[in-house]
Amino acid sequence: MYWSTSGSRRGGGGVLKVLVVEDDFRVAEVHVAFTEQVDGFTVVGTARTVADGRRLAAETRPDLLLLDRYLPDDSGLTLLREVSVDAILLTAAADTETVRAAYAHGALNYLVKPFTAEQLADRLRGYARYRAALAAPGTLTQPDIDRAIRLLHEGDRTAAPKGHSPVTARLVADALQAAAEPRSAATVAAELGIARATAQRYLASLAESGRATMTLRYGTTGRPEHLYSWLPR
Repeated sequence: MYWSTSGSRRGGGGVLKVLVVEDDFRVAEVHVAFTEQVDGFTVVGTARTVADGRRLAAETRPDLLLLDRYLPDDSGLTLLREVSVDAILLTAAADTETVRAAYAHGALNYLVKPFTAEQLADRLRGYARYRAALAAPGTLTQPDIDRAIRLLHEGDRTAAPKGHSPVTARLVADALQAAAEPRSAATVAAELGIARATAQRYLASLAESGRATMTLRYGTTGRPEHLYSWLPR
């Protein structure tokens, strides 16, 4: 299942064309929405398999792939090896082997799920600056190359929101994934021994990144309670 929009190598007005390759259609929709919030980028297609990604890359000629590692027919790293397109990995895989393989096969950046719209936007803006720095034809000096690489990664240092702990994020994600029914922030907080506000912040981040859904439950007080459910892959 996929959709596409045909076009030239670059979108109109210097807009960078993005192909999202993600097997979970809900997550793909989130990635599309996050990307199209960033000035200078447009999504020209979404693919849910390596085969579809291969075909859409040929049809739409994107500038950038936003690529998942886990796809139903093959590894996203296979597509990374096969197509000559810049790529950023957006994946839950955080093992050393996968990260090293991604960079060895040409990934320009790597973002571990769950992440926020701001985290992806930082990397997209860095990529746009990198592309702009390498836009002029001709021979580059070493300082030119060094500057382009710095521009590519200068936003990476803001990967985690202020006060956001990767360890706590993983604990909250694991607790939600193991739950048999939707959980509130209060329930998760009690299970993990953290503040309710802290649990709420991390659960909201999971929902924003597309790894969880949020529904409302209305109690006797009339104030709705947020309930979160993990989205299975």
